[in-house]
Amino acid sequence: MIPFPEVLLRLLFAAAMGALIGVERELRRRPAGIRTSMFVCLATALFTIMSQELSHLWSDTGPTRIASNIVQGIGFLGAGAILKDSAGLVGLTTAATIFVEAAIGMATGGGFYAIAAATTGIVLFALAILGWAAEKLSFKRRPMFFRFITAHAHSVAIEVHSLLAGMKVPVRQFRVSVTGHNSVVEFEADVSNHQEEQIIAQLNREGVVTEVVPYEGHA
Repeated sequence: MIPFPEVLLRLLFAAAMGALIGVERELRRRPAGIRTSMFVCLATALFTIMSQELSHLWSDTGPTRIASNIVQGIGFLGAGAILKDSAGLVGLTTAATIFVEAAIGMATGGGFYAIAAATTGIVLFALAILGWAAEKLSFKRRPMFFRFITAHAHSVAIEVHSLLAGMKVPVRQFRVSVTGHNSVVEFEADVSNHQEEQIIAQLNREGVVTEVVPYEGHA
């Protein structure tokens, strides 16, 4: 039997590892935040501990039976985090994070603190540092539809071409039309989140109405 102080230490350690990952998810405003991440690590640690304890209590020859089913169960939770919107599948990183959180919880439940801590560090590095690098280097792009409504379409159109040329973003279906007393500048482009924010920050000002939607969601 594992002494209660040791059980409590493992549970607290698992919760702490989950909370660390959850903080990064919260900062990025992802669905699986602090509490979700903490509960996944805590639950899988407890399942691992109880699998071992119950096998000793009942003289079961398969002490990993409960723990092995965690992998299947966590798959359903991860699948629930994956959604499909007009821009494609979203939530794949969240689902993968939940899966690795379960592994961290199992490692902690088994008493492998160093392995759990090292894995948590690797996950945080991948989410924070590699995620930041992917954004800055514009690795991940998606087709977006941009519309700017303004009374000064000519100047906005010139500014759009200059801005996107400087960002090396190719433009598709560039259009300028008239609606009432205003003009509408529209175009489509494959951009990263960082590039999208740059375009909006540069062109969104007083007298300009901005609309940005995923291209496939544009009617």
